[in-house]
Amino acid sequence: MGFSISNAALRLVSGAFILNSGINKLSLPAEQAAGLQQMAQRAIPQVGKLAPEKFGKYLSYSEIGIGTLLLTPFISSRLAGLALGAFSGGLVATYLKGPGMTEQDGVRPTSIGTPLAKDFWLAGIAVALIFNRKRPARSS
Repeated sequence: MGFSISNAALRLVSGAFILNSGINKLSLPAEQAAGLQQMAQRAIPQVGKLAPEKFGKYLSYSEIGIGTLLLTPFISSRLAGLALGAFSGGLVATYLKGPGMTEQDGVRPTSIGTPLAKDFWLAGIAVALIFNRKRPARSS
């Protein structure tokens, strides 16, 4: 598991962003949690079975956990990337299935969808973390 500056940079920016988001959701009001739950339910119908307050707490805890995982240096980048990939996959699905989020082509964001389109960056970071391989040292 060697150290890579490029992986460290990817993990630092995505981990700090997700950790901060999770911490900010710790005291999420019930009505905001219900709004987030409604959006998430389009992509993952099972979340509709939770009370909005529980959904908000679980979302907060999962973001804190994934952010911490990304920021922990002794966790392999591949494992961190897999966790980020699962999380960002859910976010991307929420964006793609949300009404009014995309233009007629179903991909390009509308002005409403632009803030959620950032989740594609997280998916890209996940792919980079999963598939980045250390090159073997060359012999002289």
